[in-house]
Amino acid sequence: MEIRNIAIIAHVDHGKTTLTDAIMRQTGMVSETDKVSMDSNALEQERGITIYAKNTSVFYKDTKINIVDTPGHADFGSEVERVLRSIDSVLLIVDAQEGPMPQTKFVLKKSLDLGLKPIVILNKIDKPAADPERSHEQVLELFMDLGATDEQLDFVTLYADGKAGIAKWHMEDEGTNLFPILDAILKYVPQAPSDTKAAFRMQPFNLGYDNYLGRLAIGRVYEGTVKAGSKVVIKKSTGEVRNGTVAKIQTFKGVQRIETDEAIAGDLVMISGIPDIYIGETICANADQEPLPAITIDEPTISINFLVNNSPFAGQDGKLVTSRQIKERLEKELEINVGLKVDFSEIDHYKVYGRGEMHIAVLLENMRREGFELQVSQPQVIIKEENGKKLEPYEEVTIDVPEEFSGAVMEKMGKRKAIVTNMENKDGQTRLIFEIPSRGLLGYRGQFVMDTKGEGILCTQMIGFKDHVGPIEKRTVGSMISMATGKALGFSLANLQDRGTLYIGPQTDVYEGMVIGNSAKGDDMTVNPIKGKHLTNMRSSGADDALNLTPPLIFTLERGLEIITEDEYMEVTPHNLRIRKKYLTETERKKHQIK
Repeated sequence: MEIRNIAIIAHVDHGKTTLTDAIMRQTGMVSETDKVSMDSNALEQERGITIYAKNTSVFYKDTKINIVDTPGHADFGSEVERVLRSIDSVLLIVDAQEGPMPQTKFVLKKSLDLGLKPIVILNKIDKPAADPERSHEQVLELFMDLGATDEQLDFVTLYADGKAGIAKWHMEDEGTNLFPILDAILKYVPQAPSDTKAAFRMQPFNLGYDNYLGRLAIGRVYEGTVKAGSKVVIKKSTGEVRNGTVAKIQTFKGVQRIETDEAIAGDLVMISGIPDIYIGETICANADQEPLPAITIDEPTISINFLVNNSPFAGQDGKLVTSRQIKERLEKELEINVGLKVDFSEIDHYKVYGRGEMHIAVLLENMRREGFELQVSQPQVIIKEENGKKLEPYEEVTIDVPEEFSGAVMEKMGKRKAIVTNMENKDGQTRLIFEIPSRGLLGYRGQFVMDTKGEGILCTQMIGFKDHVGPIEKRTVGSMISMATGKALGFSLANLQDRGTLYIGPQTDVYEGMVIGNSAKGDDMTVNPIKGKHLTNMRSSGADDALNLTPPLIFTLERGLEIITEDEYMEVTPHNLRIRKKYLTETERKKHQIK
C-alpha cells in the first residue's frame, strides 16, 4: 500500500481541525454521528484552538494518507516546527475572507525552507465577504516575499467550505464532498520513500504516554523495517549512544491506534518500550548508522519564575504544593514540550522560558487542573547581548479593527514603541501592521479588547532580536491592596469601586497584601475591604439605600499575567487566581522600597 504524509498548517481559526474532522468522517474513519474531533484535549475544546500537534490517518483509493493537524497560534510554533520534518508536503489553509495572516507567514516560511511544495486550500468560501481571488493574489505575493522557488510558486489551489464538508477545483464547480482534496494529495504529494532494504532508522517528533506501556515515541520511519521485540540503538545528535528494545508497535487508523507486528519505511508509527526516549533522537538498528539531523526549534522569548505558594491562603486548595512536586512536573513537561526551557539552578524559584504568555498560561492551566498550587512572577522578555549591544525580541503585529477604533489602537501602540509598517482601509475595516518590542506587547491584549469593544483581531509573529529601545510606558493604573485579612464586605467595596476596578466581589476571603483591584490614579493604595457599616441607634434618611455594586473584573490566567506588576506574584491554585504583593505588609514594602 502506498503512503502519503502531509501536515495541515494555517493561521489560528482558519479551519484546519474542522477540515480534518470532515475528511475523517467522509472516508469512514469515524461515523457521521460520532463527536470525535482532533481537538481532543479539554483545554483545546474550551478555547476552540489547537494546542498540541496530533496525527490521524485515512484510507483513500488504496492509499494510506497520514495527516498531522498542527496548532495555528504563534506561541505553539515549536509544535509545527518539529512536525514539518516528518512529512512530504503541507496543505496550507487560508481563510478566503481574511487572506494570509501572521501565522500563515510563519508556518509557510518553515515549510518552504524545508523544500516542501504546499497545496493551497482557500477555505470558508461560504462567508458573505469571502474574496477568493484577492486571497489567492495575497498568497502568491506571500510566497514571493518568502523567497519561494519557481517550483514552489507553481502551487495548486483548491476551494473549500470545511463546515459544509465540500471542496472543488474551481469556484464555479458544484461541490459535493472533500474528495478533490484527497485526489490532489494523491496527484501532487510524492509517495513516501519506502526503502525497506536499508537498515532501520526512525525519528520521534512527538511523545505520548500510556499507563500500561509508559512513554510512547510517535515518529516517522525513514528507512528499513522494525519488528516488535527488536533490539535497537538510540542516538543523540551529540553522539551519545544507548540501547533499547521495541516492545509494541502501533499504527493509526482515524484516531484509533492499531497494534501491528512491523513498522515499515514511510509510515508514521507509535512505538513503546524505550522509557527515556526524547523528541529528535534517532532510533536505529546499528551503532554505526548516522543519526538523523536534530530538530531545531526557535528560541524562547519570555521568562517567568515559578515559586512555591507561601501566601496566607497556601495549601487550602491544592494537593501538590511542594518545591519537589513542582520540579518533577516541570521535568515531565520538558520531555514533550520542546519549546520550553527551565533553569533549575536557583534555590527559591524555577525560571521557565517560553514562546509567549499563552504558551506559559496553557502549562499553568494544565498544572492547576492536576491539583498544583504555586506562585508566578511577572513575565519578562529575554534580553541578549551581542557585540556590546543590548538586543530584545520584536514581533510583527497585524491588527484588524473597525475604522473608528484605529485611532485609539495607534495611540496605545505608539506609547509602547510600536512602528506602523503598513495600513489599509477596506469596507470600513482597517488593517494595521506594526513592529513592536515584545516588552511593549506584554499586557496589551486586555487593553486592546476594551479599546475595540471586542471587535478587533490581534495576531502576532516573532521576527527576531533587534536593538533595545529603552523604557516603555505601559501601565497607567496602580494596585489597590488590602490592609486586612477577613471577608470583603459589600459596604466597603461600594465605596472603593469609585477609585478603580475591583477584582473581587463581596464575601470573598482576602488577606493583608492581596491586590483586590486597580486604582485609576496610577499609584498603589492600601485599603480596608473588610470594614463594615458603622451602626448607631439613630436612623438616617439614607440608611436602607441599596448598594449598587459593579460586577468585579474576573480575570483568566492570561489576563492575570498581563495585569501583575514587577513587585507582585500571581497565586495559581485549582480553584482561585489571586494577585498579591511580594511583601505583604506596608512596613515590609517600605523597607524594601518597592513602590
